[in-house]
Amino acid sequence: MTEMRLHWSPKSPFVRKVMICAHELGLAQRLELVRSVAAMRAPNPDLMLDNPLSKIPTLVLADGRVLYDSLVICEYLNDLAQGTLFPASGSRRWQVLRWHALGNGLLDALILWRNEREREQPDRVLLAAFEAKLGASLASLEREVPVLRQGPLCIGQITLGCALGYLDYRFSAIDWRAQVPAVANWSREISSRPSFASTEPCDG
Repeated sequence: MTEMRLHWSPKSPFVRKVMICAHELGLAQRLELVRSVAAMRAPNPDLMLDNPLSKIPTLVLADGRVLYDSLVICEYLNDLAQGTLFPASGSRRWQVLRWHALGNGLLDALILWRNEREREQPDRVLLAAFEAKLGASLASLEREVPVLRQGPLCIGQITLGCALGYLDYRFSAIDWRAQVPAVANWSREISSRPSFASTEPCDG
């Protein structure tokens, strides 16, 4: 029986982050997925009844309380399941949250990059800036792969995996794996988890 409603889209990497957490925590069957369009230029009035920002993911709890954004929802699910995706304290916690910030920030940049390149007259300076941020982010990750492989699965690893998956989905022409072979191997490893395989972005 579903207990929570999740405003959802199969294309959103932020929704995917939540769904991966739900699968890893054994909570996926407790979510009712509500297909919700959240376009930047066209606020969704139905979605805005639950989230005034008209953004997904948005989680409506059984008692009517509403949670957003993706990090808040993931931490709620982790707390509900008494999971270990968010270290409670110590240096590991700050490392994991930094990985999350890098993955989330990379996703923000990729989405803005995609929006810009689809404009009738894209700003070439902006496009170059986004490309530079991607290159720097991948280079930083390449140095961290040995540490990234350590410890139990965490929200930082999940978010970075989602960012790399979105890179493949929306920027398939970029051969990023050739630049960072260690990151490419790690991406293949984490993408083989059932929670990742079952939430791959699609146009359906």
